[in-house]
Order: sequence, then C-alpha cells, then structure tokens
Amino acid sequence: MIHETNQFRCCRAKFAGTAALALVMAGGLADRLAACEFRQLATEDYRSMTTTSKFFCNIKALSPAERTHHKQLTEKLISSRTEIVETEKGYEFQFSPAAISIAELADWIVAESKCCPFFDFHIDLEREGTLVCLRLTGDQGIKHFIRSEFQLPAR
Repeated sequence: MIHETNQFRCCRAKFAGTAALALVMAGGLADRLAACEFRQLATEDYRSMTTTSKFFCNIKALSPAERTHHKQLTEKLISSRTEIVETEKGYEFQFSPAAISIAELADWIVAESKCCPFFDFHIDLEREGTLVCLRLTGDQGIKHFIRSEFQLPAR
C-alpha cells in the first residue's frame, strides 16, 4: 500500500510538472500571438497612413532635444516671414536677413529633412543680400500639406 501511494505521488508530481510546463508554454504562445497581432495592427496602421497620404512627419526621427530646438526654430520662421509666395510646386517664404540667417535656415532644414524627407528645400539669398528665401516644394499634393503644417492663411 505504501508502494502504491508513492507511485501515486510520483505520478501526481509528474502530472503537475507537465501541467505547469504546458501553462508556461501556453502563456509564451499567448504572448507571441499578442505580439504578432500587435505587429499586424501596426503594419495595417502604417499602410493606412502611407496610402492615405504620402506626406506625414516621422516625429521619432528627432531626439527630444532636437525636437525642442526644431520647434523653436519653426516658431521663429513662422513669426518672421515677411512674405509668402505660392509657386507652381510649393511655397516660398521670404525673410529679412536681420531676422533669419541662412545658418538658421540650414539648421532648420537639416532637422526638417529628417522627419519630413519628402520635401525639396531651396535657400536663396537675393537682392544683394537683403532678402533670404526658403522654398519648399515636392510631389503633387505638397501644397495642401504645407498650408496646413506652416499655418498659411486661407487663399
């Protein structure tokens, strides 16, 4: 009888161990299935974004410090514009060199090109150095994006 009880305990311990292993494996499988589902949803969201509009900013392209600096420069550019000229393929923003330097424009472009690589950037120094221009152009549809992102007045 003692021998049968020990055998029963042994079998019960093996069963408990097997059951525990099965639960761990099932939990791991559940985690993998959840991760797979998350990746699929993320991929679908990405496809949705890219098919809805090819113009979207990747805010993760800049570090928090770069993002802060870029935001400050963007605000300075927006508030310092002296003229906005609509061109065939985009917009030109004009500045006084006393308000915005070419170096500041170049700094802004470096950051902007990381998060918005779909822009074509052009800097011009005109009128014997009395006018600095930043022209943003790109593919078909870029004007609408520029109007919304750069707070342009309604036409």
